[in-house]
Amino acid sequence: MTNLVDYKRLTAPGEGGMIAVIAVNNPPVNALTVGVPQGILDALDLAYQDAAVSAVILAGGGRGFIAGADINEFLTPPPAGSANIFDVIDALDAAPKPVIAAIHGNALGGGLEVAMACHYRCALAEAMVGLPEIKLGLLPGAGGTQRLPRLVGIEAALPLIASGDFVPAARAEALGIIDRVIESPLIESAAAYAGWLVATRQPLRRARDLSAKAPAAAGFFDDFAKSMRTAARGQIAPELIVDCVKAALTLPFDQGIARERANFRRCLESPQSKALIHLFFAERNAAKIPDVPRQTKRMEIKHAAVIGAGTMGGGIAMNFANAGIPVTLVEINEQALGRGLGTIRANYASTVKRGRLSQHDMDARVALIHPTIDEKDVADADVVIEAVFEDMEVKKDLFAKLDRLTRKDAILASNTSTLDIDQIAAATKRPGQVIGTHFFSPANVMRLLEVVRGAKTSKETIATVMDLGKTIGKVPVLVGVCDGFVGNRMLVQYLRQAHAMLAEGALPREIDQALYDFGLAMGPFAMIDLAGLDVGWRIRKRRMAERGTNVSDAPIEDLLCERGRFGQKTGAGWYRYRQGSRAPEPDPEVEALILDYAKSQRIKRRPIAAAEIVERCLYQLVNEGAKILAEGIALRASDIDVIYANGYGFPRWRGGPMFHADQIGVDKVHESIRGYFEDYGEDWKPAPLLEKLAREGGRFNV
Repeated sequence: MTNLVDYKRLTAPGEGGMIAVIAVNNPPVNALTVGVPQGILDALDLAYQDAAVSAVILAGGGRGFIAGADINEFLTPPPAGSANIFDVIDALDAAPKPVIAAIHGNALGGGLEVAMACHYRCALAEAMVGLPEIKLGLLPGAGGTQRLPRLVGIEAALPLIASGDFVPAARAEALGIIDRVIESPLIESAAAYAGWLVATRQPLRRARDLSAKAPAAAGFFDDFAKSMRTAARGQIAPELIVDCVKAALTLPFDQGIARERANFRRCLESPQSKALIHLFFAERNAAKIPDVPRQTKRMEIKHAAVIGAGTMGGGIAMNFANAGIPVTLVEINEQALGRGLGTIRANYASTVKRGRLSQHDMDARVALIHPTIDEKDVADADVVIEAVFEDMEVKKDLFAKLDRLTRKDAILASNTSTLDIDQIAAATKRPGQVIGTHFFSPANVMRLLEVVRGAKTSKETIATVMDLGKTIGKVPVLVGVCDGFVGNRMLVQYLRQAHAMLAEGALPREIDQALYDFGLAMGPFAMIDLAGLDVGWRIRKRRMAERGTNVSDAPIEDLLCERGRFGQKTGAGWYRYRQGSRAPEPDPEVEALILDYAKSQRIKRRPIAAAEIVERCLYQLVNEGAKILAEGIALRASDIDVIYANGYGFPRWRGGPMFHADQIGVDKVHESIRGYFEDYGEDWKPAPLLEKLAREGGRFNV
């Protein structure tokens, strides 16, 4: 037995006899890394051979049960001959004495698969269980797709496996995953439960020996697969999960296990799983900032304030309320404040209606939002985030005022999407406590938070805001100051290509369809209609004024704006929208405008294939990303991938634009960009870093 697994005996209450307790102690999450399976096997052997032991408890030490396999071991197999999770499960299947999983914290993935191989499962009320492998492009590979359907039935098991959702102990008990919810202390209560099982001569109940309850509807599997093709468009793991769960109903257990392992291997070897595993690590690495040590002092955020109760400000305020942090919401007048609060309540009510939030919890969250039209009410806030009109002078005036109104140690943050944080900070006497917090719309839903570091932003401010981002449920990524930061700066080049191809021969619906088929949540023109064409129009006019030019990056879009076509909110943009509908419909007026523009510019239009549309849009993202990396605006290529996967609808199963370029081959991407440079000129000049990596056979993500 290794020192990663503890073994002890204790006496159960009543007539339960002697209970062996096996506890995994492999912090932080008790992953089944090399040595842990062997330790469990050695302990099980001791318990099985000990005549005095009547039952066995398998538990986790520290903060949880067993988190499952170490993801790194998916990528680098353990030494040949090492014991693994399959050996542990085989030993549990062969157990001559009752084995009870005692769960606290989380039992996820392989951890839950081990627990389901035990005869019985008990858990503390706060415990969570689940099979989240789908989030890595995988499926449960240690019997999860075969045992869970036998415990809870096909109709309950398939959605749980296909979603990867975590299930709280009470619901897990109701479903049949958990046999009993127990009270703390864990081991003592589990021992009492084990003693009762022994005293009442309960049978050795093996999940493998049960029969899966068939779904009521004959077309259940086909209907579910169809729904997953929509919800998880382009991904292979959901289809293979359906196949495995179907096998739990139609095949003997061992044949179902063989099917599961074959499908697991297909997933593991797929580019999709590699991409999703890349993002898993990338999101964790984004929190690591080389010059901001982990021990950097943080401010505790007990009270926040948000200036502006519009769409963005209201969403930002909801994030704080959702995290249990009181937030003061400031507007210029009662009418604007009332509209903002109405939107917040409507958003929460919609969540309640869908069953994702109780009315009690909604009321508690709304109560944490304190509306006011008096700016002085921000005086006690630890952090103030402005979400006002995207105009430099407006923001500078506001920050100068906030500098006077707030505590001297308060952090002042701007939700700007493009403006220079250093100029905003210069309007205050505390530039070290000024930072950008670029939320994405809708701010209460989107996970990405670009944290913008100014030239004088202190390490303490950075550390505090990065931690705050996690607290309010975001994926924070630190970026530097430039026009558009990382995401929007890259988006400009992406959209420039989309607009260029309109004049050259494509139509909005053709460009959108090509990129949607690639896997993006929506194409560029549908996205612009959703955000509002006037947003980009204001930014373009500012940039043209700064450049001293009248040349627009999106001339056709400017023509639409001049006609009052601002997208969904006006019922017309690049597409037309019927009353009360968000479904885009191609508009002959727009197509005529495109043709007229091309004719006026003497552009000879041609058919543009979907492959060219995708390549030109995505390769511009990659080329601009390479420039951003070389300038130090992003710390690492994986940060760019995190930004695009979480903020711009880039398909997670493709890993982000920089990872996607690595998968294609940087040399091949460079070769294509070089060709476009020769055909189209300066907009396609290859970034120096791209050229260097192509020449050296390198990768963006190393």
